[in-house]
Amino acid sequence: MRVGGSAAEPDPDELTRRVLARCRELDFALAGVCDALPTSHEEHVRNWIASGQHGSMDYLQRRIEERLAPETYVPGATSIIMVADRYHDGRRDRVDPSSAPRGRIARYARGRDYHKAMKRRLVRLARELGEILPSHHFRPCVDTAPLLEREHAMRAGLGLVGKNTLLIEPGVGSWMLLGGIVSTAKLTPTPPRSARADPCGTCSRCIDACPTDAITPFSVDATRCLAYTTIEHRGEIEPRLETSTGDWLFGCDICQEVCPHASRKKRRGVLPIHPDYAERHSDFDLLGVLGWSDSSRQEVLEGTAAKRAALGMWKRNALVCAGNILREQPEAPGHAALLDRIQELAGDLHEDAAVRGTAARVLDRLSSNTL
Repeated sequence: MRVGGSAAEPDPDELTRRVLARCRELDFALAGVCDALPTSHEEHVRNWIASGQHGSMDYLQRRIEERLAPETYVPGATSIIMVADRYHDGRRDRVDPSSAPRGRIARYARGRDYHKAMKRRLVRLARELGEILPSHHFRPCVDTAPLLEREHAMRAGLGLVGKNTLLIEPGVGSWMLLGGIVSTAKLTPTPPRSARADPCGTCSRCIDACPTDAITPFSVDATRCLAYTTIEHRGEIEPRLETSTGDWLFGCDICQEVCPHASRKKRRGVLPIHPDYAERHSDFDLLGVLGWSDSSRQEVLEGTAAKRAALGMWKRNALVCAGNILREQPEAPGHAALLDRIQELAGDLHEDAAVRGTAARVLDRLSSNTL
């Protein structure tokens, strides 16, 4: 069923029904509508940024007024269509102890780049809506846009925001990617998923499991979060955070893995993973990453969200993971070759300064076996 085809402007209820049907046809796992209201958490957002917990992500501060109020982002905004893609089913990774040291990447980045995968379908929907309502504006956006998408998704009934600040679909988990269309057209809001405002109750598993203590209830200090230190942060990682990184080479899923809602069970009615997110790589051989050139990095990561991190960041992260694994498993397969490569990088004046500094610190840590 297409959205278009009607000469007369439909009423909000009818338009909403047609939009949600079209979202299903476009293979979005979830879809809903909310009013384009300002955030209910302005003070928290401003304080979070003022305290520096956004780290070097200056773009969050530059467009803060747009983030706080959709009508500032899209003048005259009345409604927001929110959608979600499923990208994983929560199954645990299997680690082969006989393999050479490998580093894991976050599950959202293992398939096709969601920015492109979601945006393509959102743009299509926005164009169709624009054809039947040419006097209105429909602006598609993913998480690169200045929109507090989790709050709007919660208002639209897609789930509830948990203590780890992720949108959780009760009984299913948080393995979802969010997108939306901000519009000046009036649509009818869909009901919330639950009368509760908290899917967590007394549970604190994500807080307890976070290796860097980045999570406090309903807030995350990005400067301590591995998703920030391995993806967004340039330069060297703080030594106290390096030893807590484990084998996470790009991003981290720990707070999702331990969430009771995310445990993998057979459930009826749960939509499948979107084919765009079929897994290409779940991890990488660390010695291989330490030998990458920029062209080989681009070739391996082409079309994925993991391409966001520059070559020096990948090598820095691989060194951190290598150091952690070799400390825990001194007899790991390929230990000698990996150690030789770390020593080479520590003395290579042509390498990025953060790579050299990280390599030297890893060697010192391995030799002294200190934290």
